[in-house]
Amino acid sequence: MSTLTEPRRVALAASYPISREKALYGGLLVLTAIAYLWGLSKNGYANEYYAAAVQAGSTSWKAWFFGSFDSSSFITVDKTPASLWVMGLSGRIFGFGVWSMLIPQALTGVASVGFVYVSVRRWFSPNAALLAGGILALTPVAVLMFRFNNPDALLVLLLVAGAWAVTRAIDSERFAGRWMALAGLLVGFGFLTKMLQAFLVLPAFGLAYLVAGRPALGKRIVHSLVALGAMIVGAGWWIAIVELLPASARPYVGGSPTNSILELTLGYNGLGRLTGDEAGSVGGGTGNPGWGGATGLQRLFGGEFAGQIAWLLPAALIATVVLVVAAGRSARTDRTRAFAILWGGWLVVTGLVFSYMQGIIHSYYMVALAPAIAALIGAASMVLWRRRTEWMPRVVLAGGVLLTAGWSFSLLSSTSDYLPWLRWTILLVGVAAAGAVMVLPELGLRRTAARRGGVLAGVLLVLTALAGPTAYSVSTISEAHAGALPSAGPAGASGFGGRGGGMGGPPPGGPPGTANGAATRGGGGAGGFLGGGGTSGVSSELITFLQQGSKGYTWAAAAVTANGAAPLQIAAEVPVMAIGGFNGTDPAPSLAEFQQLVAQGKVHYFVGSGGGGFGGGRGGTTNEISTWVQENFQAQTIGSTTVYDLTGNGA
Repeated sequence: MSTLTEPRRVALAASYPISREKALYGGLLVLTAIAYLWGLSKNGYANEYYAAAVQAGSTSWKAWFFGSFDSSSFITVDKTPASLWVMGLSGRIFGFGVWSMLIPQALTGVASVGFVYVSVRRWFSPNAALLAGGILALTPVAVLMFRFNNPDALLVLLLVAGAWAVTRAIDSERFAGRWMALAGLLVGFGFLTKMLQAFLVLPAFGLAYLVAGRPALGKRIVHSLVALGAMIVGAGWWIAIVELLPASARPYVGGSPTNSILELTLGYNGLGRLTGDEAGSVGGGTGNPGWGGATGLQRLFGGEFAGQIAWLLPAALIATVVLVVAAGRSARTDRTRAFAILWGGWLVVTGLVFSYMQGIIHSYYMVALAPAIAALIGAASMVLWRRRTEWMPRVVLAGGVLLTAGWSFSLLSSTSDYLPWLRWTILLVGVAAAGAVMVLPELGLRRTAARRGGVLAGVLLVLTALAGPTAYSVSTISEAHAGALPSAGPAGASGFGGRGGGMGGPPPGGPPGTANGAATRGGGGAGGFLGGGGTSGVSSELITFLQQGSKGYTWAAAAVTANGAAPLQIAAEVPVMAIGGFNGTDPAPSLAEFQQLVAQGKVHYFVGSGGGGFGGGRGGTTNEISTWVQENFQAQTIGSTTVYDLTGNGA
């Protein structure tokens, strides 16, 4: 075996240098991956509503395509299915389980950090990009969502990639139209991830290109229309298929009172979120602390939202103004102004919608603000730092640091027993950082001393900005999170929902011991080398019972609401019909339809009995079916759960 001579080795090393910039970028991604993957299995099946749909999609292509809750495709989840496609494919390849479901989410987070980095790096410095990527990676709600199975993780990746594509379009003359088409396509797939929320970035994307794109105005308008067309294609092909198929050929559209994907898009998941008039919802948000509190600009800065996203939100708003002022009267194509429009527009439009929407809003939605906050602070910090010898930039930078330190002190004071020393440390470090920024340029230090002083000041600035959110992120990683309403940070720091409660627990009359709100722990679960994971307190007796009773039936059992059905389906790995859909208010099936399915021998058992979903019996269909089952079939107890044999022959 031959060996390389020393000159040859040196020549090869020179041909493939690993620069400091590449090493730091790679280190950022590696550390982000470690953080997001560390102890990931402690979250169990996370939101079991989506986990059940992932399980169904990993065994049935029809369920995978439609985003069905169960593998027999009775009803879909109340969202478009793109995020389920990713996790479902992973389940098909590796076997359904906690790891195969959540690893794609974690990698989505790593990719999102990467896209923020390259977007900022393209127009600013490596250090600005590194800061932006680090801010996104350590935002508490981002850490939460990239370790969870809600659709928000994929939505963030698609929108960040779309912003990067717009950046490339603004830079390009010849291929600008192609980059804008890509941006539109990515936003379209964002719609297939979380419907109309994906469109909140459109004003920023469109205005940034129309203002700063290199081609002539006519071409910029044409390119924008091309992007719009690509977005419609990206979002519309699946919607058209679902809408045009007869109801008998597809599952019921969950969350829609009329079994229409268009109604779901424009109603419950659309305008209803803005107005609070959400047919079939679990309740609006106006004035109700349980659904986001009172509307207004203060919403994002207090209550359950503050610890998730607000650490650097004031600084990001200042950063937007800084970038606009820095651009001044520069040319139309100025990158700094374009960056402010792109990311500042994203932040302002999304933030205002979240502040004033009167329908359902949860604290984890705030992850949609994290990329814009990160990008704006990274870019503006570089602009101010490069001009720190000037009086006004220096004052703004020092003032922003003091504001951030004071705001972090306030947020940490809301949970006085959580690391009480940290808020004082941040305050002191912030004061020191601001003092260093103001004083060092006036000392007339020599180059070496000035460089060292600048490094020290920079470190203090970063510590001030990231110490608070980093502490919350570490707590998020170290604690288990599950259920429909997860929140980041230490236990007790959130104003509502805790580690995932809220929508958790079985519905009234639902199966005992199957609480979705409890964290999923322990062994069990499906196979595959990335399988495994916990079940939500479903007894081994009930698991065996359902598995043995599933043969020859389309649905092994039916249960009231998806929260009642999900733990059973995940644990027993058999299709379970979710009567009434997510919260028990969907008119699916009707009593007559359920009676027909029972008569046809398609449903074997009914698990639990009584009132509907979260509204305490608001779902008329669920009440009717529960009452009919109780009156016509014999109950038996399996483990601690009441089960009815719908064949009428007993167990």
